[in-house]
Amino acid sequence: MTAIDPTTLSKDKSAAREAAQARRFARINRLDGWFKVLGLPFVTPILRLVAGDNPKGQIKDIWRLLGVPMVAIAVFLAIWASLAPMVQTSLGAIPGPGAVLEQVAVLHADAQAAKVKEAEFYAKQAEKNAALVAEGKADEVKARVYTGKPTYYAQIWTSIQTVFFGFLIATVVAVPLGIVSGLSPTANSAINPIVQIFKPVSPLAWLPIVTMVVSAVYAGGEGALSKSFVISAITVTLCSLWPTLINTALGVASIDKDLVNVSKVLKLSPWTKITRLVLPSALPLIFTGLRLSLGVGWMVLIAAEMLAQNPGLGKFVWDEFQNGSQQSLARIMVAVFTIGIIGFLLDRVMYALQSAFTFTNNR
Repeated sequence: MTAIDPTTLSKDKSAAREAAQARRFARINRLDGWFKVLGLPFVTPILRLVAGDNPKGQIKDIWRLLGVPMVAIAVFLAIWASLAPMVQTSLGAIPGPGAVLEQVAVLHADAQAAKVKEAEFYAKQAEKNAALVAEGKADEVKARVYTGKPTYYAQIWTSIQTVFFGFLIATVVAVPLGIVSGLSPTANSAINPIVQIFKPVSPLAWLPIVTMVVSAVYAGGEGALSKSFVISAITVTLCSLWPTLINTALGVASIDKDLVNVSKVLKLSPWTKITRLVLPSALPLIFTGLRLSLGVGWMVLIAAEMLAQNPGLGKFVWDEFQNGSQQSLARIMVAVFTIGIIGFLLDRVMYALQSAFTFTNNR
């Protein structure tokens, strides 16, 4: 029986540990890109620290990526809390962080109470209709929709739906026009003046025109999109399509000329040229335009909802301003933070799509 050398056994165990650690680090490195996409870059050094990497280097990264932002937020909250009571408005003092957080809880409680009322409404309606059917009066059965005041969560969802609908229309219009403009100098000469004229136009200027046009040509009706929804979505479209159009044209025009020449030699059809050559090469800039467009669309939507009194977060802000109660200012600030957080999340969604479909990470 051959004796096992303790030194050799120790080396084998050490090599196995190093190999396992290397595999852990490789998995962490693969996840790092997605942590950055989600806005959580500090998770990577935490995982590396737990996996046994150099503590000094990882703690330094954790402090930079997590500690510094947390300190900055704490300082911001402290300054806000100390200065807010000094500013008096017609609605009272500017609410501090505590008052705003309290209204978050109030809005959540109101939403839960509204949900209970809605459930009770439909339960009573179902009970009444069942009684009518039992009495042989099925022709008198009616299905009514609950028309209570929309909750804060419902208004958030309405705004998100509206901005995505308008953004989708803008994308469908802007990407093809951008491709044509990038491929053809003549088309670019025709499209560019229109872009330069309409790009700076404010949503407040578009909104009256859109409202009149939609009111004149769109009937709506049961089961269709409401006029207020269509008006807000089209306003978003008109203001948000320009960044996508411009970046798409730039991305297409920047394609390597050698690739274009190869497509001519191979006699590729226009469709094949666009799908196999143009789009893959221009995708990074197209996604940059899409991210900008979605951000612009979100800002435009809030202004449009406020001015037109269409359902959504903008109307919530305006209603609270008009309400003039002691809690209104705190609720408006809740909406401000909500708008900012949703804007950040929308950008992260587009960045995740960009990372999934392109080979470059444009931030």
